[in-house]
Amino acid sequence: MKIIVLVKHVPDTQFDRHLTGGGNTTDRSESILSELDEYALEAALQLIEARGGEAAGNKVIALSMGPAGAVNAVKKSLQIGASEGVHLTDEALAGSDAAATSLALAAAIRHLGADTPADLIITGMASTDGETSLVPAQLAERLDLPQVTFASSLELDGARLTARRDGDTHADTVEATLPALVSVTDQINDPRYPNFKGIMAAKKKTITTLALADIGVDPAQVGWSGSWTAVDSAEARPARTAGTIITDEGDAGIKLVDFLAAQKLL
Repeated sequence: MKIIVLVKHVPDTQFDRHLTGGGNTTDRSESILSELDEYALEAALQLIEARGGEAAGNKVIALSMGPAGAVNAVKKSLQIGASEGVHLTDEALAGSDAAATSLALAAAIRHLGADTPADLIITGMASTDGETSLVPAQLAERLDLPQVTFASSLELDGARLTARRDGDTHADTVEATLPALVSVTDQINDPRYPNFKGIMAAKKKTITTLALADIGVDPAQVGWSGSWTAVDSAEARPARTAGTIITDEGDAGIKLVDFLAAQKLL
């Protein structure tokens, strides 16, 4: 089995986020592997381990698109257990929105499957920077694959995939035939951490670097020129103001009701 997991290098959520440059793109100077992508990686590793692991010919490929620093997301994925990594990087990719990103990633996946197509593509439920959840569905459309999004459980029986999608009041069970694309939620598993053995083993694993020319994508199709959306302007969020303090002078309840009514909360 061959599984491709999409992983993203995103700003660390422990720090404030900032925009940079004339295109108002996200500042990625303090970035890490997206936490939500760790669940996708764990799901892939569990699937191949249940089938004998790499020794039985199974493999997990971690694919990331981004600037030079994005290779660190691939390296972390290899330390966690991915078999090999791929870094799609090109200056023309800067400023790509979800549509341009899915176009480039679809081309990269086709390139990686030229000899042996992937049986399964797994993504996280969203990226922690853009939080659009658009790329998985767009990828499935571009690759003409059945899609199962927001899966909270995942099982394989031969070429049949079964997933559970949890809603607020009910759960759906969805089936699809491989090859397929699945996005998983943060409820599907508990991701493993890199251990010393994994960190040392990752140093011997292969990371392939791809440019747009390698995957047959015209630079005009991606980046700012190929995106369907753009940020025209941005401004810092206003500082938080002090809250309203109600002093109880025997009428605090009335004041509280008046305040809530003024805020249209009653």
